[in-house]
Amino acid sequence: MKIIARNKKAIFDYDLVDEFEAGIRLEGREVKSLRTNKPNLKGAYVSFFESNLWLKNVNIPRYRCDGTANYEPARDRQLLLKKSEIEKISRKLNETGITVVPISLYFKGPFLKVKIALARGKKKYDKRESIKKREQDRQTQRMMKNYRG
Repeated sequence: MKIIARNKKAIFDYDLVDEFEAGIRLEGREVKSLRTNKPNLKGAYVSFFESNLWLKNVNIPRYRCDGTANYEPARDRQLLLKKSEIEKISRKLNETGITVVPISLYFKGPFLKVKIALARGKKKYDKRESIKKREQDRQTQRMMKNYRG
């Protein structure tokens, strides 16, 4: 599994409830571009439209050897999931405060996968708490490293 992009901002801003692995419908030149360039997941989100999930606002840069002029890097891309998973996500989206965010893009063998998560927005004090926990973990790791050496 080769991770090519992470959405760190989404992990910080949301409390992840449930995660799913989805395929993504791409054009050939986009796959080539993803193998050589880094996509941008900042500000990306998942939308539910006509019983399908769509990945929106993901910037996949143009493939450098692509000669066509009509390439849109931030177009909407369809996510490929099982019908039961789509129904589960649609039921959860009807609850208040739940949204779907992309967490990471990665290659699993020859296939590109997107990890999406049902998420609930964090409050400001929750964000402060996660920063505090992260700092404590770093400090503990530093102390353990110094203790061993």
